Amino acid sequence: MTWIATPQPPRIQRRSNTLSTAVPAHTWLQCGGCQAPVFHLEAERQQHVCTQCNHHNAISARHRLSSLLEPGSMVELGSGLRARDALGFRDSKPYAERLQRSRSDADESDAMVAVLGRLVDVEVSVACFEYAFMGGSMGSVVGERFALAAEAACDRRTPFICFTASGGARMQEGLFSLMQMAKTTAAVAMLRRARLPVLSVLTNPTMGGVSASFAFLADVVIAEPKALIGFAGPRVIEQTVRQKLPEGFQRSEFLQEKGAVDLIADRRQHRALLRRLVGLLMPELDPAAKAYDTPSGA
Repeated sequence: MTWIATPQPPRIQRRSNTLSTAVPAHTWLQCGGCQAPVFHLEAERQQHVCTQCNHHNAISARHRLSSLLEPGSMVELGSGLRARDALGFRDSKPYAERLQRSRSDADESDAMVAVLGRLVDVEVSVACFEYAFMGGSMGSVVGERFALAAEAACDRRTPFICFTASGGARMQEGLFSLMQMAKTTAAVAMLRRARLPVLSVLTNPTMGGVSASFAFLADVVIAEPKALIGFAGPRVIEQTVRQKLPEGFQRSEFLQEKGAVDLIADRRQHRALLRRLVGLLMPELDPAAKAYDTPSGA
């Protein structure tokens, strides 16, 4: 018998069985831009913005809200609302099955989280899309939560902020989904009549019916760097017009150059920037608005 086949002494066997080289799940994340590994605690500190290439990786709605608003200040709106399969829609899977799977995967009841909360020292109403839930598609629950957040802003005389991350309308709800374009646009019009600030933050991606309705109707339209923003996708447009699109077409920087976006801001600057804008647009809420300087590079 060779030494390779010779059994190990019991003590060595017991010791080797207790050793583990497995790395706990989610300890290291990979940047979607430069593919560099990032320690998960560092990623959370940087709000999932890569420190090497500045790529803005995907972030959940609740993580975004917790980074923006004061701890313990959030009151959720419309949390009990649930989407219904009114059409009995089925593609490769029944819509009801897709809803159940999305609720489990995203750990959310639908593609929007609406809250009242405190931005530094000012109460605000915030509607935030959750892209992990069916691609942030806008269905009836999304439209209703958006409207509830707008109504709460009017009732409490607070600014309204929306973070978009959506592929557009939810086809499984048919006309019910398309009606949300009118519903959300009407909600923004209501805020305008009440003379309340509306701030829109476009993240990657903001497409389809969301970009075609309320996303660009805000008093100030902000975008994250290199976010994909538009109606139809670049590939569809190229196939339709049969022309090569310009470099960076439908990205934040391209839209800012064309005047569709007011400014581009790093995610880590949003809290200070939005507080500054709220003070400028509603001076009665901020007697010392000059104390909040616009972040450099915004």
